[in-house]
Amino acid sequence: MNTMLANLGLHDTDHSITGAIHARVESARFATTITTLVQTHGLPLSLLYATDERAVNGSYGLHAVLAHNDEWLFVSTSLPEQDPRYDSVTRTVLAAHWYERYAMDMFGIVAEGHPDPRRLVLHENFPEGTHPLRKDFAWNSRLPHAHVPYPMHHVNGEGVYEIPVGPIHAGIIEPGHFRFNVAGERIITLEGKLFFTHKGCEKLLEGKDLPSALPFIERVSGDAAASHALAFCQAAEAIADCTVTSRARDLRTILCELERMTMHIFDIGNTIGNGIGYTVLAAHGFRLKEDMMRLSQLICGNRFWRGMIVPGGCARDLQEHDLDTIRSTIGHVYADTCHLFDMAMSSDAVRERLETTGILRTDAALAYGAVGPAARASGIDRDVRRDHPYASYPNCPLRVSMQTDGDVLARLLVRREELSGSLAIIRHLLKTLSHGPVSTPCTPNTGVGVSAVESWRGELIDVLHMKDGVIDRCVIRDPSFCNWPLFGEIGPGNIVPDFPLCNKSLNLSYSGTDL
Repeated sequence: MNTMLANLGLHDTDHSITGAIHARVESARFATTITTLVQTHGLPLSLLYATDERAVNGSYGLHAVLAHNDEWLFVSTSLPEQDPRYDSVTRTVLAAHWYERYAMDMFGIVAEGHPDPRRLVLHENFPEGTHPLRKDFAWNSRLPHAHVPYPMHHVNGEGVYEIPVGPIHAGIIEPGHFRFNVAGERIITLEGKLFFTHKGCEKLLEGKDLPSALPFIERVSGDAAASHALAFCQAAEAIADCTVTSRARDLRTILCELERMTMHIFDIGNTIGNGIGYTVLAAHGFRLKEDMMRLSQLICGNRFWRGMIVPGGCARDLQEHDLDTIRSTIGHVYADTCHLFDMAMSSDAVRERLETTGILRTDAALAYGAVGPAARASGIDRDVRRDHPYASYPNCPLRVSMQTDGDVLARLLVRREELSGSLAIIRHLLKTLSHGPVSTPCTPNTGVGVSAVESWRGELIDVLHMKDGVIDRCVIRDPSFCNWPLFGEIGPGNIVPDFPLCNKSLNLSYSGTDL
């Protein structure tokens, strides 16, 4: 790493980020440096975010986080307060596209030359010039109602029609608008517009201590509460130089794998069952997910794997009867799911709907920075549990599940294989569970910590900036933020009735993206 940085004229001179290499560059070199690291050296861009440092040095900060083996590389620059502009990274590194639009909305930082500079988060009702993550914007500000037209893309031509879907849907899913341009039933282009229910979490976290912040973190995306909590806690523990006990690491790993099993079971039933009308699988999928949610109720006191992972370890220990219930529940749930999945896969009608539907090519997945099962189903060999080991994963029988076809079926097969992997990991840890306490004091004061977790959706990364014991900036990047733009790639060429399969095979979180 240091040789590569030296060849680029970079040096690890800023040691403010715990557990990462941090180099600073002039703003004029920021885009070219990131481009070289991504295109020449093959480092994935995991995150790009901004900070408001005007009170300290009269500037805004811009930071790129890249993965290199098991290390994290931060490349930072400063932008002047009066005219915060820089050359867009997106022109050469597509994975930066939403990050830069987010910074333009929330901080007013301009990425010059960005190919799509439309507002991303702030829709028609937000007055222009509103930038909520600037420090001088109060969290309880009441804004006047505006109407700034949002320009959707259009395709013209004889026989070409537009089909608007959402943002209000027939089911209980959250709001998202999808615009199809079609010729007959064949999709020509597909554009999504999200961020209808922005919660302001990043703003609300400013000034909070860790206990006050954790409930917000667990509710960023309710179906990934344990994963979000773990990423946040590990970032705080890095700042505090806190060593979590072995038993707490084991329990954290078990909880995250139980969460993975819960949601992969739901995915299998929801995608195949509801997506194509295979109702027996849908019904039993909901039954088996219910068994897992009742297990969460028994262990955590709620149905969403919340409340157990806290800074410094776990909120409480699990007793032997809890462990016995875990053993029995995962055994019968896994067996039933496998039987149902095999039954569905034996149907030619089912496979015909899944095969070659919603193909995500490997080059497109790489360009967009896809993560999780969506990426691994397209041949991208990335898994944070192996590449940036945390908790007890270094001691577990971890096998990264891969497919190469990139279609709906490939994404389902990855989930099916990961279900087996989760079962093996949990059973291994139940046999080898460490003894001892489950918590240790964790009191971070000032610093920056970074943590990544492989949630069931994919790589989840948190960067925590703390000052005098409270949060100055908490950056949360849910895997859905990386994968929502994939619709523009996997939709075209399919027929409209296959869009639900494409959608469900990614199973993305509106809430996790709309912080």
